[in-house]
Amino acid sequence: MCDVKKYNEIYKDIKELTQEDTMQLVLEASTEEEKDFYIMISDFFLQKKQKECIARNVF
Repeated sequence: MCDVKKYNEIYKDIKELTQEDTMQLVLEASTEEEKDFYIMISDFFLQKKQKECIARNVF
């Protein structure tokens, strides 16, 4: 059984990353898989922000 609390903490930490932080992670990734993972995380949170802006009719 996985430690749900541990993964909730990881999620919270990842959620706090800035675009600059994510870019640094991508640039310093040791494998293509790791790089793809960080890119997917960045895309996920960017899409969330875009949806929020669309819902508020920001653009």
